[in-house]
Amino acid sequence: MRSSLRGAGAAAAATALVLVVAGSWFGYQQLAGPSCSGKIQLSLAAAPEIAPAVKGAADQWVADGAAVGGTCIAVNVTSAEAVDVAAAVASKHGATLAGVGQASGTAVTPDVWVPDSSTWLLRLKSGGATAFAPANGASIARSPVVVAVPEPVATRFGWPNKKLSWTDMLRQVTSDKPLRAGIVEPTQDAAGLSGLMSLTAAASNTGNAGTDSSEAMVGALRALATNRSSLRQDLLARFPRSSDPTAIANGLGAAALSEEDVIAYNNTKPPIPLAALYLEPAPMPLDYPFAVLPGIEPAKASAAKVLFELLTTPGFKNRLAAQSLRSPDGNWGDGFKAPQGAPSPANGGASAVPPIGQGGAADLDPIAIQKVTSTWSVATQSGRMLCVIDVSGSMKQPVATANGASREQVTVEAANKGLALFDDSWSIGLWTFSTNLVGSQDYRKMVKIAPLSGNRRALQQGLASIKPSSGNTGLYDTLLAAYKEVQEDWEPGKVNSIVLFTDGKNEDDNGITQKQLIDQLKKIRDPEQPVQVIIIGIGSDVSRAELTPITEVTGGRPFVTVDPSKIGEIFLQAIALRPPAPR
Repeated sequence: MRSSLRGAGAAAAATALVLVVAGSWFGYQQLAGPSCSGKIQLSLAAAPEIAPAVKGAADQWVADGAAVGGTCIAVNVTSAEAVDVAAAVASKHGATLAGVGQASGTAVTPDVWVPDSSTWLLRLKSGGATAFAPANGASIARSPVVVAVPEPVATRFGWPNKKLSWTDMLRQVTSDKPLRAGIVEPTQDAAGLSGLMSLTAAASNTGNAGTDSSEAMVGALRALATNRSSLRQDLLARFPRSSDPTAIANGLGAAALSEEDVIAYNNTKPPIPLAALYLEPAPMPLDYPFAVLPGIEPAKASAAKVLFELLTTPGFKNRLAAQSLRSPDGNWGDGFKAPQGAPSPANGGASAVPPIGQGGAADLDPIAIQKVTSTWSVATQSGRMLCVIDVSGSMKQPVATANGASREQVTVEAANKGLALFDDSWSIGLWTFSTNLVGSQDYRKMVKIAPLSGNRRALQQGLASIKPSSGNTGLYDTLLAAYKEVQEDWEPGKVNSIVLFTDGKNEDDNGITQKQLIDQLKKIRDPEQPVQVIIIGIGSDVSRAELTPITEVTGGRPFVTVDPSKIGEIFLQAIALRPPAPR
C-alpha cells in the first residue's frame, strides 16, 4: 500500500546486483555465466507498492547467476513516491507542475522511473519540460481507481450488487446532507487526480441544455477540499475506526483510492473494512509505466531494456499479485484477492480497468489533465490578488473563435468564471487601464482589494461595467502603480499577486520605459514580502520578449495565447502558478 500501512521493508530502498546483455531476456538466459567483472550502476525509482515486486524479480535474476561478456550491471531499486521524483525531474528540466512544489535538496533523478501513473510523464511534458522524452513508458502493472467507502455506508448504496455511477457519487457529496468525501491532493496523487477527473466530468454533464454546469463543478471541488490531505495515510486515518453509528457518521465517508490501497487497508483488519466501489464510467487506472529517463548512457539503456523484458514475463504477474496489483491487461496472478464486487476481465468486467495503450501517456488527454489540476489549485488555495484588465481600443476587436464576441468580452467572461472558483477567503481587487483613462492617469481603480466575503458583488458589478476605451496601452505606468498598491497592504500567509490582461505592447509615449519599470521593480521589491506578477497576453500583437523580463523580476511569468477564446484556460493556468513551498 502506498502509505505508512505498508511494511517497513516494502518502503525501504533495495539494492540488487543484476547482469544484463543488450538483447532479450531469453538471450540473457542462454548466455548467463558464473562470474563477471566491472560494474555499471543503473538506478531505478519505483512507486512504493510495486518496488518489492521489482526487487524480487531482480533478486531472482541475480540468483540465477547472470553474467555476459564479463560485465556486471548493478541495479539500485529505490522505493520513492511519484510526487517526489516528479519534483526532482521538473527541477532538472525546468517544468512547472501545479501543486507539486520544489524538489528536496537531496533528490536525484533516476535512470529508470516506475511511477504509479503515466499522468506524471504527461504533466511533466505539458508543464514545460520540452526536452523530457523518456523511452519506453509501457505499463508493467495495473490497479483500478475505486471509491473507498466504509462497508456500512456502502451497503446503503446497494453495494456490492448495485451498479453505481459517478453521477450517483456527485449527488451524494453535494446534497443537502452530503456524504463526507475526501481526497489526497490530486496535484500530488495520481489516484486522487483520476477520481477528481471522473467527478468533475460528471459535474460537467449535470447541466441541462443552455445551462452552465460550473456551479455543480465548484460544489464538487469544495466538498472534496474540505477533507483533503497531502498524505494518503492521513486520509486513511479519517475513516471510522468504530462500529458506533456516531463514529461512522462523523468519519470519512468516501475517497478515491487505488484498488491496491483498499486491499492493503483491509489486510490490517480494521474495525470497519472499506468497500471498493467500481463506479462507471471507469476512471483512469494506475498503470505503472516503465520510463527510461533521457540522457542515460547506451550501456545503461541496454540494461534497462532487458530489465523491462524481465518485468513483463508471466512470473512477474504472480509477484504483482503478492502486492495486490494486477498485470497490465487487468488480469491478476496467483494469490490475488480481489475486493468484494470487483469485476474481473475474465468475467466480462474489463470496464473496471479501461485500457491505456502501450504508449501510456500518449493515450491520455493533456488538456483535460492540465485543466483539472489548475482548476483544483485555484478552487482550493487562498490568495490576495489585484486583477488589472486592458480596456484599450484594440480590445474591441471581434474574436472569430468566440462567435464574434470582442476581446474585452471574452476576457471579462474568463474573469467572471475565475471569480466563481475563488472562495470567500480570497481578497481581490479590480483595475482597468488604457492611456489617459482618468485625466493623464492610465489606470482606473474600480474595486479596492478586500475579502470576497464582502467584495464579491462589487467585483461582479465592476466586471459587468467594463467597456473598451479609445485609448492605447499604458502598460508600464499601470504595472508599476499596481505593484505598489499590492505591496502597500501586503498580507502574510497568502500569495500576493497581480494578474494583468493585455492585448498589446506598451504604447504610452508619455510614460516610463521598460528599463525604468524593471529598475523601479528591482528597487522596491522586498524578498520578505514578494508580489507575484502574472501577465496574460491576448492575441498576436503581444510580445512575450517584452513581458518576460518584467515577470522574471517579480517571480511570475507571462502567458500568451494567440487565440483569445482560450483565455479562460490560460487564466486558470496562470492563477495556479503559485510560488511552491519547499518539499
